[in-house]
Amino acid sequence: MNLVIKNGTLVTAGETFQADILVEDETITRIGQDLTLPLDANIVDATGKLVMPGGVDVHTHFDLPMFGTVSSDDHYTGHKAAAFGGTTTVIDFISQDFDSLPPCVEAWHAKADPKAAIDFGFHMNITRFNPQVAADIPRLVEEGITSLKVFTAYNGRLRLADGDIFKVMRIAREHGMLTMMHAENGDVIDILVSEALEAGHLTPEWHARTRPAWGAVEAGLRGAALAAQAGGAPFYLVHMNAAGEVDQLNYARQKGVPMMGETCPQYLFFTEEELRRPDGAKWICSPPMRTPADNARLWEGVVQGIIQVISTDHCPFFYDGSKPILYEGKEVAIPGKELGKDDFTRIPNGLPCVGDRLPILWTYGVGAGHITPNQFVALNCTNPARIFGLYPRKGALLPGSDADILIWDPQKHLTYGVEHAQHRTDYNLFEGWELTGYPDKVFLRGRLIVDQERWLGQAGMGRFIKRSPFVPVL
Repeated sequence: MNLVIKNGTLVTAGETFQADILVEDETITRIGQDLTLPLDANIVDATGKLVMPGGVDVHTHFDLPMFGTVSSDDHYTGHKAAAFGGTTTVIDFISQDFDSLPPCVEAWHAKADPKAAIDFGFHMNITRFNPQVAADIPRLVEEGITSLKVFTAYNGRLRLADGDIFKVMRIAREHGMLTMMHAENGDVIDILVSEALEAGHLTPEWHARTRPAWGAVEAGLRGAALAAQAGGAPFYLVHMNAAGEVDQLNYARQKGVPMMGETCPQYLFFTEEELRRPDGAKWICSPPMRTPADNARLWEGVVQGIIQVISTDHCPFFYDGSKPILYEGKEVAIPGKELGKDDFTRIPNGLPCVGDRLPILWTYGVGAGHITPNQFVALNCTNPARIFGLYPRKGALLPGSDADILIWDPQKHLTYGVEHAQHRTDYNLFEGWELTGYPDKVFLRGRLIVDQERWLGQAGMGRFIKRSPFVPVL
């Protein structure tokens, strides 16, 4: 079935203009005015609406085991939530659960492929390094996995020694891959957590107090220094949360380090004060939220182009998993943050956000005057697609691109919260926030999957997208 979207205002990373879009099969074939239409075309009138590429969220965690439970969104429910928020492509992280990497990839495909409701890719976590892993990393490129994540925290579980991170970066550079880093100081965290527990400090705000911002700042710069010493290995700092990280990213880029970074909505809008609320466990994530000054500097980084991407680090858990919710007509209850009601170290780390990103950033980013509509598309769609080897197939409105198209109603007013968000959990961080602007229709490869409040997608329709190596550093 051919599709024509008429009379809309197209918003891309660089332009805003009036045009129609012709979709044949699953691909955009023509863009322009007064297009000659196929006789069998399904015509969608976008008068008064904005037309943008579907969102690309490059930092998500679905079906992730943690602290004796599992994140409450899997690769169907999380994809569905993403689609309702206007996102049509996500990238998830593969855990290094086996001695070699191919079985890790196979295991994640087994979880994701049957459930995927939008298109998706994978990053590979490297949490143990040895000669076998070193030999396996280049093989990932053949599988379409071109990014590796390393950690400087979670001692004894996920952290790599600096020397091993350096070795990973050199292999990645040679094969056109991108190294991503979770930057905190695991040694300092372990000491501070031990001291907090010994002193009886068990409430949620101690999660933030035991993970100081300085640890993120110094670890981020350490990562940049390792990348420089690894022959200029492309380097990407995930979930930037502290003002000093913006300064270090800017410094490294000025010194010629091929470094980029992302932040997330939670670090732009919330602070450590949220953890002191009676329901403060809802805001537990790693790294934690910081201060209003950090919020402000992160916004400056976004506006000035120091930060290239806004993602979500979506990893939701129930606030109270002892009480079921209704999801698609069935009761669901999954153990969640109540597991740590008496000890902050037992609260699963993570937040729901994959469906919130675009609606929240439109009202409180574009509407508040922080960013332009074109920057909104660049940060949420085009830049992530370019950085992670998906462009121009994803993140663009161009002939030849997949017809992942978001029709946006800039006049839509609603009071947002858990009743609108489609995450499979029992709360929303943005409960009660007033929004102006919201997705009207969402197309995945030309197929309508969200029509206002109606879900038309299904499990298994999402496709794994192999990504390209040797992409440019923005």
